[in-house]
Amino acid sequence: MLKPERQLLILREVNVHNKVLQTDLSELLNVSEDTIRRDLQDLAESGKLKKVRGGAISNSFQMVGTTELEIYAYAEKTAIARKAISLFRNGMHILISGGTTNLEVARLLPPGLKVTFFTVSLPVAMQLARHSDSETLFIGGRISGDAQISTGGEVIKKLLSLSPDLCLLGANSIDPINGLTDSDWEVVEVKQAMREVSGQTAALAISEKLNTSTKMRVCQLSELQYLITERPPDDPFLTPFQIPGLTLL
Repeated sequence: MLKPERQLLILREVNVHNKVLQTDLSELLNVSEDTIRRDLQDLAESGKLKKVRGGAISNSFQMVGTTELEIYAYAEKTAIARKAISLFRNGMHILISGGTTNLEVARLLPPGLKVTFFTVSLPVAMQLARHSDSETLFIGGRISGDAQISTGGEVIKKLLSLSPDLCLLGANSIDPINGLTDSDWEVVEVKQAMREVSGQTAALAISEKLNTSTKMRVCQLSELQYLITERPPDDPFLTPFQIPGLTLL
């Protein structure tokens, strides 16, 4: 595989999953980690991604107020966000994780919606705070430098004291066998606690993330109540995800 082709594939993986690890890219592309490291450096120097310890994140992953041209799969994420918002009702307590799709949820909140939001994501909290009709509570702690999410034991302790009606989990990867997975163990722990305390949980994922898996499981599909993608629920592509108790939106 030529270098330009390899770097295009790397950039796609970063944009689809928001964060990727060098080890996973090396395995996927069957090249050495040194080769991946050099590719990531080239892509970072050209401003196409942000290189972090052990891998890379997409440019839009941490940003509030990005334009549609800066967000990968913007139309798809907007469609997902609108579907998620259709689940909201006045008076609800909603727990929301980070990621570019959840940022779209926060941006598209309709005026007059009176909801109490809890979030571990600093960018999402900043976007939610712009909606004066809803209340936003940021669950603070040690901030992950990559995803700008609060992690650690104190955050999990605070989460376990909550009892929200609905949880919106951004998905790194999701498939019928391994369920919802992620590449960052501290983020996995936080997402596990978020799902555990919530009355219902929805996973939000563009369809490019479906049928992909990373090494650390957040939960099985059977532990979710909703899977929200940009595709219509009866799309044949979603057939493997049609399991009892899981509503496709």
